[in-house]
Amino acid sequence: MKNRKVIRSAGVVGGFTLLSRGLGMLRDVLIAFWFGTSVQASAFFVAFTIPNLFRRLFGEGALSAAFIPVLIETRKRDGEAAAWKMTSKVATIVFSLLFVIAVSGVFCFSMALHLPGLGEKWAATFALSRIMFPYVLFICLAALAMAILNSYRHFATSAFAPSLLNLILIGTMLGLFPLLAERPETRSTTLAWAVLAAGVAQLAIQIPALRRFGCPCRPAGQWNDPRIRQMLLLMGPATLGMAVTQLNVLFDRLLAMWIGPWAPAALFYSERMIYFPLGVIATAMGTVLLPTFSVHASEDDADAMRDVISHSLRHLLFIMMPAALGLFVLAPDILSVLFEWGGRFDAGSSLLAARALRAYAFGLVVFSAAKVFVPAFYAMKDTRTPVRIGIWTVALNLTLNLLFILTLPPYWKHAGMALATVLAEAAGAGVLVVVLAKRVKGLPVGELIASLLRSMALALPAIAAAWAVNRFAGAALLDHVPDKAAHVLALLSALATGIAVYPALALLFRVPELGEIAGALRPSGRATP
Repeated sequence: MKNRKVIRSAGVVGGFTLLSRGLGMLRDVLIAFWFGTSVQASAFFVAFTIPNLFRRLFGEGALSAAFIPVLIETRKRDGEAAAWKMTSKVATIVFSLLFVIAVSGVFCFSMALHLPGLGEKWAATFALSRIMFPYVLFICLAALAMAILNSYRHFATSAFAPSLLNLILIGTMLGLFPLLAERPETRSTTLAWAVLAAGVAQLAIQIPALRRFGCPCRPAGQWNDPRIRQMLLLMGPATLGMAVTQLNVLFDRLLAMWIGPWAPAALFYSERMIYFPLGVIATAMGTVLLPTFSVHASEDDADAMRDVISHSLRHLLFIMMPAALGLFVLAPDILSVLFEWGGRFDAGSSLLAARALRAYAFGLVVFSAAKVFVPAFYAMKDTRTPVRIGIWTVALNLTLNLLFILTLPPYWKHAGMALATVLAEAAGAGVLVVVLAKRVKGLPVGELIASLLRSMALALPAIAAAWAVNRFAGAALLDHVPDKAAHVLALLSALATGIAVYPALALLFRVPELGEIAGALRPSGRATP
């Protein structure tokens, strides 16, 4: 029953995340249309990365990892009033810190614009960063609100909030861009202001839900609280680990800018293809697992935690393996169909992004596993182990980045960076599972490996069928419909084929994951016989 509740909660988060990712895909198609892989596109993506680093650090990363277990424990032991009092103190501290960071960031980027010899790409990046950096204040508070609501197992409002970012950016590009002067600089600046407005909206939409659960939504003094100290002690190592990881992301963007002004944009478009299934499934599962693991840890229920880890990981592997294979095989066609609509994103842009996407593809499996392993450590109030492993992972990633950049041909270097990320994360995930198996006795590692191999064996014929349909249907349709329509219809037919063949094979061979997922998602909650 607990596993079904986890899957159903993840289904709620995944459903809203699917909406957000779908809108995000439309947003990215519009960005590709207006900017392609130009300097302005790369500048916007790099500038938007910087406040997002703080969101992951203070919002969805270290703060949530330390805050949710302490909040749930306080609520269980001391009651709602004590929990809300602690929450108000945490929110006040976070707001004060982020306000100083936001003001300092705007000042620093303003000063950077006056540096001598500043080239076009850096001038554009600093100008957009100055506008978007205050986004960090609103989006981190929105992430804190999400953590509070998730601790009450209320996931829907927070899961919908990211859709507002995409809706506002889409509205800006569709409604305002045609009215603006035909200058990429003007349009990118307008889009940067839209990002800031979206941060305000994502925080505002969660306030009514917080009030329904009793949140006072007012500042609090007297920060000398033992629970706050406990949270900060837990947050310290996690903050260090997240800081290293997010600095690594930033270094990746800067290294990509060094490779060429097109490289950050090419990497961004390929990453979006990875983040779509990862966000809909794995991130949704990770969102649900942290409070779930925290409850089991507070009750010292190791059996329940082991059971949830095993089920969650098997289900993620069952879904992500065919997605990874599909992205690898169909990468050029997917990118061409999505982004080539007669704008500034052309066949050359598709080729560059496809090279990176194929390098990223099998990272889906690795990144998904981390979404299960890391929350398990955080729930046990062990933020040090993921940090230590994360630091070694980052060091390996940077080493491989430099190796591939120095050895690969010019227009393959960005693909090498993508591959470096996957290889480093795979090494880190391997160490995490070894350590976790020692902490959670009886973790069925052999069963998990068998599940991975079983999913791969079923996915291979399904993706082969999809590839064949895409190739032959596309050739057959070219004689009857325009080229773009033929490519779109062929790809949709291929995806439909893969989606139909994979579960059919799973049903034929009685794969348990299919029945478990289907049973958990049924409205009645009954498992399949």
